[in-house]
Formats: sequence, structure tokens, C-alpha cells
Amino acid sequence: MIRPQLTPIALALGLALTTSAFAQQAARPADSIALTLGEVLVSSAAGGPLEARRVLSSVDILPTARIESQVVSNNWELFGQVPGVMLTQFGQGTTSGKFSMRGFNGEGEINAVKLLIDGVPGNSNDGNMPYIDLAPRLDIESIEVVRGTNDPRYGLHNIAGNANITTKSGGNYLLGRVTAGSFQTHELQAAAGFEKDALSQNYAVAYQKTDGYRDHSKAENASFSGKWFVTPDKGTSRFGLIARHYTASAEEAGYLTAAQRTANPDQSPVHNASDEDRRQVSQFALQGESEIGERLFWAGQVYLNDLADRRFVKFSAGAAQQERIVAETHTGASTTLTWRGGKTVIGDVSVMGGVDAEHQENRSQRYTTLNQARQTRTRDQAFEFNTAGAFVQAVIKPIAGLTLTPAFRVDRIDGTYTNKLNGQSYDANDYGNIKQPKLSAVYVLADGYSVYGNWGRSFQVGVGTASYKVNQSADLSPSINEGWEAGLKFRPLAWLDGRVAAWRQTASNEARRRLNDPANDAENVGQTRRQGIDLQLNAQPSRQLGLWVAAALQRSKILQADAASLATTGREIDHVPHLLYNLGADYQASDALRVSAWLNGQGSYYLERSNTTGKFGGYALANVSAAYKLTPKVSVEVQVRNLFDRYSEYVWWDGAQSLHAPGTPRSVYGTLSAKF
Repeated sequence: MIRPQLTPIALALGLALTTSAFAQQAARPADSIALTLGEVLVSSAAGGPLEARRVLSSVDILPTARIESQVVSNNWELFGQVPGVMLTQFGQGTTSGKFSMRGFNGEGEINAVKLLIDGVPGNSNDGNMPYIDLAPRLDIESIEVVRGTNDPRYGLHNIAGNANITTKSGGNYLLGRVTAGSFQTHELQAAAGFEKDALSQNYAVAYQKTDGYRDHSKAENASFSGKWFVTPDKGTSRFGLIARHYTASAEEAGYLTAAQRTANPDQSPVHNASDEDRRQVSQFALQGESEIGERLFWAGQVYLNDLADRRFVKFSAGAAQQERIVAETHTGASTTLTWRGGKTVIGDVSVMGGVDAEHQENRSQRYTTLNQARQTRTRDQAFEFNTAGAFVQAVIKPIAGLTLTPAFRVDRIDGTYTNKLNGQSYDANDYGNIKQPKLSAVYVLADGYSVYGNWGRSFQVGVGTASYKVNQSADLSPSINEGWEAGLKFRPLAWLDGRVAAWRQTASNEARRRLNDPANDAENVGQTRRQGIDLQLNAQPSRQLGLWVAAALQRSKILQADAASLATTGREIDHVPHLLYNLGADYQASDALRVSAWLNGQGSYYLERSNTTGKFGGYALANVSAAYKLTPKVSVEVQVRNLFDRYSEYVWWDGAQSLHAPGTPRSVYGTLSAKF
């Protein structure tokens, strides 16, 4: 069992604060301790607004090369390459799966990751990520994942960290990809960039159609992304518009009992014959940034997110089919100022501050149905949900090699909920000012070696009707997550770098959504603790060969359960495996041929909080690919996923039995790519 015992601040900062003698001998200031996955890079200095990869501690960057060649059905699958990230594959139409991290599961009960696309928030009201496929994969430049509680830039849903999908901006290029493969899968992607004088234009489209690997699992989706930016004032300012749209329709194969899974994992039960989903999401943003003075930088945006989803689902033979309708419109704005003060009496100083706000107009309706024919209305909810936050963050370098980053954030929440079934209205809980202090430190011990620590608080509040005073007169308090991390980033050789870290995160009064609750309410879990050890290595021993490996050991525990479930005290949180790992290799056999192999795996997990219904979900899946350049601009690639055809599954407990969603068997895809 993982048992780090030092107090949060002491362990997070102790390594750094007891090695100042080494720091003073360092030859250069502390570099970013972010890792670019699969590459060995030395960060360079940067101007303008403070970047997460240079300021924060546990940051991983997935580069273009590790994104554009992947054959996946949904963008959440890309995160399986990121260390410490868990994938949950539901395999149910547009509800295909999601990613989570830091010991939080992907069940949808607690959605602990803030998602952004080019800095635009991308979570629905409940914290899920229906906007994640707005960015066509051929348009994605990189994915930046920040783990932990020390990032002050975001409030709501930033419980365990955040992930920002960055798309291409500027340049002149024309890209195309055509893929065909198993399960009658066909995909077309195209992206183009045009830049001339002060105007840049970026476009991307994608279309995918598949019969699915199970019966009754056909799916079709399409996406469009456009970015138009102008750069006047000799490049010191930039203003533009982003517009994206995604539409999908899919059949749902349903969940299998243990006996059905054993008999035929490819089947879809008869009772799921009319289950399906249709989803449309759109996102629009106006963004700007400007160098106001020699040391002052401004950035801001206004945005609109729109979600429309209609799903028919029947979870088991004995349950009723449901029609679930979600309609959400979120409008928001944010702005930041960065001041690079340079040398001062306390050392080199930079300060970043910002404010943000979001207004949500949400509607949630449910009906019991029989083969999509409505029988009874069980939910009709309309709720406004408003958030506002502000933060300030300083980066102070008092001596050579030492970087301190204190930060503080505060958030407020309000809104109104109306139950359309009975006409009753309720105000949101007055959570007060939700205060979140944070502190990070980095020391360069010597060239190539940095120790770091961070400590911070983030928060969780209710989603759905749990945000409002429906069943109580008193206001609820937010659940405060307090977390720390201490680690070492090392670069002993020019071709080898890595990171090892220990972390812990505790929650004061954690609550989780009741996923199948007509009232859209939540239940208390109690006081919880999540902790772990992360290890990452990147190696480039030769020009031809690149290697990477990552492992995350993690534990979760309910320290003190809610009074309604006292028997779960001391038990593990459901759907949290003890081990996550991935490793792989890229080999450039010649100027034309590149071969790759990688492995993803995880341990098994408990299905519910009593830990008495068995453990499921462990897997180890191997993948290989080979790409060959026919010409400098045209290449072909063959990719085999789940090479050894290993069985994997997602499993949950419905209160009486385990229900299983088999994972994808061996699949083969061929791709033709062109770059101009």
C-alpha cells in the first residue's frame, strides 16, 4: 500500500526548500518541468502570457506526431497515451467513453477534469465532455494535460486538473487522410491553413462511419472547425473568431449480463433493439491578445457552447427504456493580464491575474418509453447556473535555480432551478466565496535535474439539482479538495529524461451524482483520500529509435463515509484500478519507413463502494503500426489495434448484477495520407 506520511506542505515543498545550496550552483534558471511525451526536449524561454507548461508542475504534452496518426473513434481515446490517465470505455453509441485521472473514475458521478479547446471551456453542466470531438484530429496541434490542484486559472470542474486541446493556428498547408478498416469503418479527414499578410485562416473537416464491433452499434459522425485571425500592429496583437460544429448519430448495443458476455460478447440483447442517440454540439468564440506595453500582455475571449442530445436507452431487460433529452446553452467570458516585471528587489518577478464568468441555460427531460414511444414523463427540469471567478498568480525567482509560484483563486456560484413537473422553483446553494490558495516550487539541483513540489485546493459543488436547495433550507458547503505533489524531473543524458512523483488528494465531503435518478440529484460519499506514485521516462538512444514508458500506482479510500453508508468507511472508491501503465517504441527504419509498437494496460477495480461484488476491468492491449512514405508528400500506414485479440471490458453494478460492455477486439486499419 502507498503510505506517504509527511504533511502536505512539508512533503510538497520540502525537497525544494532543503536544497537551496544546489540551486545557487545551478548554471541556468529552472526550466519547465513539463514533459513532451515521446520526445526529449529542452524548454526555451518564452514571452507573452505565462504558459502552464513553464509555470506548473505536473504537465504532460501530447504532440502532433502522437495524435494525427491514431485511428480512434473518439478524441477521448487519445488520452490513453498520457501517463496517469484512465480510459473508461462504455461502448454505448455517442456515450462511448471518457478519460479521468488522479484516482477519479470515469463513471460520470464526479467529473473532475476541466476540458478546454483552444482555451474555450468544454464541459457540460454535469462536467461531462460532449464537446471533446469538436476538434477534428487532423487539426489538433497538441494536447496539454495539467494534473493536480495547483492550477489557479480554472475553477468549476478543475478538481483533479485540466486538459487543453490546442488546434493548428496560421501556416500554409493542405492535409488529407483516408482510412478504411475493420467493422466497415471509413473515415475522411482534411485540414488546410492559409496565411497571408495579417490574416490567417485554418479549416478542418472529418467524417466517420462504422458498423461497430458489436451487433446494433452502427455510428456516423461529422465535424467542422474554422479559425479566422488577424494580426495587426506588427504582430503585437491578435484577434479572431473560432467556429466549430459536430453531429453524431449512433445505435447502442447495450450492456450484457455475465452469462450473455460469456456466450457471445458481440451480441446486442433484443431489449436494446431501439436504443440510439443523436447529438449536436456547437462552439463559437471571439478571442484576442495584445502586448499592451513592453512588459504587459492581455488576453481575453467570449464564447458560446450549445448542446442538443436525445438518447433512447434501456440498461437491462427488467428496466424500462428511457428517452433522455439534454439541451444546454453556455455563454461565458474570461480575460487575463500578465506583467513581466523582470528584476526586482525580491528577484525576477512575473504576475498573472484574471477573471472569468459563465452563464448556463440548461434543460433536462426524461420519459419512460416503449420502443421510443413515450409512456410517462419522469423529469422536466430547467435550471440557470452561473459561475464567476478571479485569480492571481506570481512567478518569483529570488535566486538562480529557484522558482516559487504562489497563487490564489476565488469562485462564486448562483442560479435558479425550476421543476416543470410541479412548477416549484429553488435557488442555488449559497456556497459563499470558495477560496483556493495554491503554492508551487521548483529548484534546479544541477543541469538536467529539478525537484519540485506543489500544494493547493480545488473544489466540488453539486451538479444538476444538487446545486440547489431542493430538499433543505440551509445552504450546503462546497467539497474542498486539498492536494500536494512532490517530484523529481531528471535528464541524466542528452537522450533520456523522465519524472517521478508522489501525490495525494483528499476531499472534505465528497458527493456524487445519482446517474439513473429521475430527480437528477446526488448522494454524499464522505471524506475521501486518493494518492499515488507516477513514473515517466522518454528515451531517444539513437536518431532512429524513440522509447517511452509510464506507470501510475494509485489508491483510493473512503476515510469517513456519510451516515447513510457507514459500512463503506475504509473501503475503496469504485472503478479505480491500482495500476495504469503504457509503454512503446518508435523506430525509423529508413527515411521512408517508420514502425511503432505500444502497450496500454490497467489493473482491475471494484464495481461499487462496498467492495463485495468482485473486481473486473483489468487489461493489457498491444498495438502496432507501420508507415511508409511513397513520396515526400504521400504516405501509407497500416495499424493493428489489440494485436493479440485480448478480451477487455467495462463493467458496472446495477444493484443486483454486473453488466458488461465488451471492448474492441483485434482491428486492422489502412490509411493514405497526403501533406502539401
